[in-house]
Amino acid sequence: MSELFVIIVCGLLSIAYGAWAVRSVMAADAGTVRMREIAGAIQEGAQAYLTRQYTTIAIVGALVFVLAWWLLSATAAVGFLIGAVLSGAAGFIGMMVSVRANVRTAQAASKSLAAGLEIAFRSGAVTGLLVAGLALLGVAVYFTLLTGVMGYNPTDRAVIDALVALGFGASLISIFARLGGGIFTKGADVGGDLVGKVEAGIPEDDPRNPATIADNVGDNVGDCAGMAADLFETYAVTIVATMVLASIFFSGPEAVTLMLLPMVIGAVCVVTSIAGTFFVKLGANNSIMGALYKGFIATAVLSAVALAGVVFLWLGAGASFTTSGGLTFTAMDIFSCGIVGLVVTGLIIWVTEYYTGTDYRPVRSIAQASVTGHGTNVIQGLAVSLEATALPALIIIAGILVAYSLAGLFGIAIAVTTMLALAGMVVALDAFGPVTDNAGGIAEMADLPAEVRTTTDALDAVGNTTKAVTKGYAIGSAGLGALVLFAAYTEDLKFFSSKAEAGSIFFGINVDTLFSLSNPYVVAGLLFGGLLPYLFGGISMTAVGRAAGAVVEEVRRQFREKPGIMAGTERPDYGRAVDMLTKAAIREMIIPSLLPVLSPLVVFFVVKAVATPSDAFAALGAMLLGVIVTGLFVAISMTAGGGAWDNAKKSFEDGFTDKDGVTHHKGSEAHKASVTGDTVGDPYKDTAGPAVNPMIKITNIVALLLLAVLAH
Repeated sequence: MSELFVIIVCGLLSIAYGAWAVRSVMAADAGTVRMREIAGAIQEGAQAYLTRQYTTIAIVGALVFVLAWWLLSATAAVGFLIGAVLSGAAGFIGMMVSVRANVRTAQAASKSLAAGLEIAFRSGAVTGLLVAGLALLGVAVYFTLLTGVMGYNPTDRAVIDALVALGFGASLISIFARLGGGIFTKGADVGGDLVGKVEAGIPEDDPRNPATIADNVGDNVGDCAGMAADLFETYAVTIVATMVLASIFFSGPEAVTLMLLPMVIGAVCVVTSIAGTFFVKLGANNSIMGALYKGFIATAVLSAVALAGVVFLWLGAGASFTTSGGLTFTAMDIFSCGIVGLVVTGLIIWVTEYYTGTDYRPVRSIAQASVTGHGTNVIQGLAVSLEATALPALIIIAGILVAYSLAGLFGIAIAVTTMLALAGMVVALDAFGPVTDNAGGIAEMADLPAEVRTTTDALDAVGNTTKAVTKGYAIGSAGLGALVLFAAYTEDLKFFSSKAEAGSIFFGINVDTLFSLSNPYVVAGLLFGGLLPYLFGGISMTAVGRAAGAVVEEVRRQFREKPGIMAGTERPDYGRAVDMLTKAAIREMIIPSLLPVLSPLVVFFVVKAVATPSDAFAALGAMLLGVIVTGLFVAISMTAGGGAWDNAKKSFEDGFTDKDGVTHHKGSEAHKASVTGDTVGDPYKDTAGPAVNPMIKITNIVALLLLAVLAH
């Protein structure tokens, strides 16, 4: 199929762009000897952490690989391996670039704001395009191998199971990377702030703080490697879920065409994302966010044009399609669903910026609440975090209803696919954040002139917003993607039950009446699924608290035993804090990461033991819905609230003028109250909230794989 060749070429184009961007970033000036020394310590710590983390994950992955081979097939096991390796590679390579770009961004910022922006964004674009390119290549190349080389029919269950296993591999790596990186970064950040800012009264990123290097390492392993793995798996899983639906809803050549459609959309949008990166230029007004938005808007507009080309030229302007259930829709309907995905993306990004940007009411309200103390800051931050769930939920509801009215469940899948097709640019915006954060830390630790720190602070403030915006996008797409996975679960259940013979576990199941709320097992499944994101978030927050407590004790110990640190005559032992956090993060990530993997199995087999197989399938499906609904709200609330708390604190660094006209600066009592809020918000926005993302999808993918195992 010539389409697969084009898809693979587009995926390779993203790799070629990444190689060019890496060469461009590495050619930039790395600054003074002191700057390079600090950057080297960050690089060493980040590489040590990821190496140890991936070694641990590899042990779990090897076990899953064997189980997949035994319970499903060799092709499924290989699919799992491909998804896991590529997901890890996207995060690892992106992180290795970001820890080298940080020092170059700090040096470039000493020349101009535009120069600093260019280096930081270009390094982020490497991660972004690798995520999109590797995910697209992984699915397309393996699909080509299965259908072209091994001779499977594209709609054969062996192909579907292998692709679902690929998505599971990506998801498993993602939750470990997201959670482990989040525990590491926030343990360092919270612990370092509590002793450094609050107790010792020294600035953020002060080289006297033993946790400073660990904090900078954490920015990369959490926000760069973690987010890359997160959106890689969302991208891959969404494409796979859409292909699964196409294989079930359609037959013959039509099924093959529509299975290829999500990959073709992803391919053309890789090209538009590459083009969009060249629109990121600082304008005359020196608006950093404006420059980044130019790139995003250009990508979205070019993607809409490319989508029109795919639908009207490749599918055919007058084409119409009919599902196995009798629903008919046209090429125009498919195009409209894609536009719905682009609009939902834009609106979620806009709403997230509103709730986390320093110029808008929510952040200013938290800063104002800080004037009256620590308690009011926390209360207002929690209020904003709860309020921030409303508009994204309404946007997602509208997107679901409009897409469904146009092309049913397949229309929703196309909307999410198009939404994820912008992942390259969105991840570039996210990876921009840790680079600018590190650049500010290096400027502080290397004693660069105050005007350099002013420039890096401006970049960092925008980086905080882009990180929050990206998390909002990731959560919105994860929620919609999980809905597509749930649709795949119900359609798979229909497929297996329609072919079941007497004695089969699927025999006699009526999916149309399966999820009746009069069935107590459905209600139980909904409630069980609903509690999982809360339990998962609670375990994650507790893990950060323990890691941060260990950092506090270590920093206090060093201050106590090395009094010369505060005087600047003794060097802190940065490596000890990094090593301690590495061990803590890897130890703490295991149990919560396995929660979404084991929960579907426990629900199904427990209910099957006490009731009927039909009740077990109903309870499992209801559990998936419960996870999606509460997970969406928990994740949005935590990430938006945490981002708002963070930028409320930053408002005082430039001087916050309250409603009475009084200006409060860094070091004031109001600023100290804002630091408390930021400390609470840190694990919200960078650990528990984002990690709910892959957790939602893993539960759904495990349910799909369970169906495949039972039918095998």
